[in-house]
Amino acid sequence: MSKLKALIFDVDGTLADTERDGHRPAFNRAFAEAGLDWDWSVELYGELLSVTGGKERILYYIDRHRPKLPGEDVSEFVADLHAAKTRHYVRLLEEGGIPLRPGVKRLLGEARDKGLRLAIATTTTPANVMALLEANLPGGASWFDAIGAGDIVPAKKPAPDIYRHVLRELALSPENCLAIEDSAHGLHSALGAGVPTLVTVNGYTADQDFSGALLVLDQLGEPGAPFRVLAGQARGAAYVDAGLLCALFAAG
Repeated sequence: MSKLKALIFDVDGTLADTERDGHRPAFNRAFAEAGLDWDWSVELYGELLSVTGGKERILYYIDRHRPKLPGEDVSEFVADLHAAKTRHYVRLLEEGGIPLRPGVKRLLGEARDKGLRLAIATTTTPANVMALLEANLPGGASWFDAIGAGDIVPAKKPAPDIYRHVLRELALSPENCLAIEDSAHGLHSALGAGVPTLVTVNGYTADQDFSGALLVLDQLGEPGAPFRVLAGQARGAAYVDAGLLCALFAAG
């Protein structure tokens, strides 16, 4: 029987509810700074989340909602706009506006205490990852043995490339790892690499199809603040801890 040796976390929507109140306003600040009249509402951003990757999301928006900008090199324009967005996002984090989701900090600490290795597999930029960790878990980046982020692989989620990259960095087989994701794209990415997956949904992903997940929850939960099971069996647990993850892994 394979043994659980590592947890691989997504970032946006999984470690923190970054999408609606972090990335979206950061994009809008970058648009305003560039003199654009674009504004991504909560509803529009939900549509744009069907595309993974910030630069890809801007290109999708231009293609479907705006004419091609005359006289501009679109790829350079998008890269500059995305760099400005990252700067604004980091500033939001430094202001303390994006906390970790319930149970995340506790689970990370418990997993380390139990000897489980930690890793990250995300499409967000390395700067965003580091800023989120430093704002909420000073020195926490050192807890992770592998951080796969941004453009380190050409094909982003739902492609399995980022998980395969992280598995290589960990020097582990997928049968020794468990992913924690929040979206169907993330789930398909992890499963495509052979990594069993637990899902904690958020407001943007709650209605997605999570077929194939070991367990689908509304959050990781805390003692005294239990999670709600959306699919699967939680084996009598009220919050996610290393014991529940090991039991799910063994049964899955």
